Amino acid sequence: MFRVCRRQHEEKFLSSFRKLGLDDLPDAVACARYHVLSNRMGGVTVEYMEESDTKAWVRFRYPRWMYDGPAICGVPVEASQGFLRGWCAQNGVSLENPRLGFVCVSEDMTGQFGLCGYFREYDHDLSEDERLQFAPDEAPPPYDPAQQPAPPAGDWNTARLAKANRNYAVEYIRNGVRELVNVLGQKRALELAKLAARLTGLQQYRHIAEAVGGVDGGPAEAARFLTGMFAGMGDAVVSEGDHGGGQAVLHHHGLTIVRGLDGEERSNLLTCWTELWRGAVHSCRAFMDVAVTETADGLDWTITPKGAA
Repeated sequence: MFRVCRRQHEEKFLSSFRKLGLDDLPDAVACARYHVLSNRMGGVTVEYMEESDTKAWVRFRYPRWMYDGPAICGVPVEASQGFLRGWCAQNGVSLENPRLGFVCVSEDMTGQFGLCGYFREYDHDLSEDERLQFAPDEAPPPYDPAQQPAPPAGDWNTARLAKANRNYAVEYIRNGVRELVNVLGQKRALELAKLAARLTGLQQYRHIAEAVGGVDGGPAEAARFLTGMFAGMGDAVVSEGDHGGGQAVLHHHGLTIVRGLDGEERSNLLTCWTELWRGAVHSCRAFMDVAVTETADGLDWTITPKGAA
């Protein structure tokens, strides 16, 4: 989690910071507002409490986004601390303000009141160890709905907000697989990531299908579901329709999930990404085979009834 969040911080923080119109604010205030705005765009519930120009709070509310449901019971507290060290503790470094740090007062997995803390600008430079501190006896000030920040209205229309919501999750997938390979090595990382992707597809298919009007049927219905999901990613999909025997073929181009990646990183991510959608199709009542072939500009998906010639 440290490596994922540090990578995302280095890739996104400063550019997103400017897009949210936070440049002219005091650093502690700007950082807290950044975390509220960027996470809310991704569908994460975060609240903002400002004490002064040098101290501003963020409180992530339950349920915690990717740890929704009972999943949070299996997540070690070190995962939360990896996020804090990888991202929050790095804000002062990125902003070239050596006095800026983050103080965590509550964590997700400890039975307190959720991930919460404040950005603070001290009157002295901080050492590396001081950039993240813990103060579990402190409590945030009262929530004030009138104090909550909003993105610049003229720059963030409905379509842009929808893309930001999608891309927020996509970045965790892209960077998560890349860093897992760096930590565990390619073979073990892909074993775990492919299984996690397939299980996610199996477990979440019904919820996703209901959200996009998908129908639990055979290859034609599965192809329509995949077409809708890939189009929602911003990709282009051409369906060849029924090839006889209920077979459906999709030509899938664009591949937003691997945009900007090449070589081994691209191949690793596609290997896991395709398992996600295999799992979704295999969750249907009808048993189907899903074959995926990489082409020069995308993927070809062939869905057939199980056991068909």
